[in-house]
Amino acid sequence: MTNPSTNPATSPSTLPHHPVAVVGAGLGGLALARVLHVHGIPAAVFDLEDSPAARTQGGMLDIHDDSGQEALRAAGLHDEFLARVHAGGQETRVLDQFGSVRLEMTDDGTGGRPEIDRGELRDLLLDSLPEGTVRWGAKVTQARPLGGGRHEVMLADGSAFTTGLLVGADGAWSRIRPLLSPAQPAYTGVSFVEVNLLEADVRHPVSAGVVGGGMLFALGAGRGFLAHRETDGSLHVYVAVEAPEEWLDGIDFTDAEAAKEAVLKEFDGWDENLRALVTDADGPLVPRRIHALPIGHRWERIPGVTLLGDAAHLMSPFAGEGANLALLDGAELGLALAAHPGDTEAALAAYEERLFPRAEASAAGSADGAALLFRADAPQGLVDMFTGVEG
Repeated sequence: MTNPSTNPATSPSTLPHHPVAVVGAGLGGLALARVLHVHGIPAAVFDLEDSPAARTQGGMLDIHDDSGQEALRAAGLHDEFLARVHAGGQETRVLDQFGSVRLEMTDDGTGGRPEIDRGELRDLLLDSLPEGTVRWGAKVTQARPLGGGRHEVMLADGSAFTTGLLVGADGAWSRIRPLLSPAQPAYTGVSFVEVNLLEADVRHPVSAGVVGGGMLFALGAGRGFLAHRETDGSLHVYVAVEAPEEWLDGIDFTDAEAAKEAVLKEFDGWDENLRALVTDADGPLVPRRIHALPIGHRWERIPGVTLLGDAAHLMSPFAGEGANLALLDGAELGLALAAHPGDTEAALAAYEERLFPRAEASAAGSADGAALLFRADAPQGLVDMFTGVEG
């Protein structure tokens, strides 16, 4: 197929043009589109998935009052968000590897980090946008500058478009980031294996009791189980192991029972009720290596393009900041554009001035969180953090 950027019949001057193009319909990209819509600014969002239902959206998110919730306020969706939060979801249990409860905190409804299902939050944002805002099945393969802040964006189906503002909201392996930065995510030294236990109260009552009504941290040196109760009554478990990058390659994930056995070798001697979170898991086990961009990642101002969310500041999940920062990035970029009508560069400069120090602090906190969770005396570090003891 002829590349549209070199085909005279589809030269940049004849391609469809979008004043604002957002690549990626995750939480950050949708938050940007929604805030722009609130301020009367149209945006076109391009996502590689065939539809919003193409894949599950992951587990529960705790949405922080000073970041993610601020974004939802700017989007005019905070009340609708509160109506969807998981009552009791802020309950937290901390166990050691022997199953002893080291800390238990109830959810009395006054905490500043209510839990919501990621899919519900994404649907809330999607439903708040005009029909047709998101172009599904639009996988970006390449983008190039045209001068004057304009860019041409090529799609996998051979089509292309131009834009006056290109926003990379396309995650860890962003196709837009190379326009601004050569940085690539690096392995953090921690790998996850995700499992689910369905209808937990009925089918897995012991595991349901271990996890409780919200979040479970069961930790030992260099490993642990991070689990939470979903709104559908299932348990979503992240089995975390400090391991070489190739560790997951040695496990056959097409054979669930063999994979369980291989994973549980990392938890010899652990309490059997904790090991049962893997033994009794329903469905496939899903491997995930945890990657991060360099702490303090930033770029020089280049006209007509910027990044948000994981594309800008991918970090490990151990401070719970990723989704919250993506939402806040999107909202703040939208507000900056609304505050600087006709001056995109001033808006981008104002946005990035706030983005960079905030992202650096959160990325450092996430790295520190990983060290704290899995240190030699785990879970003592986490207990000390929750109880305010100086470490």
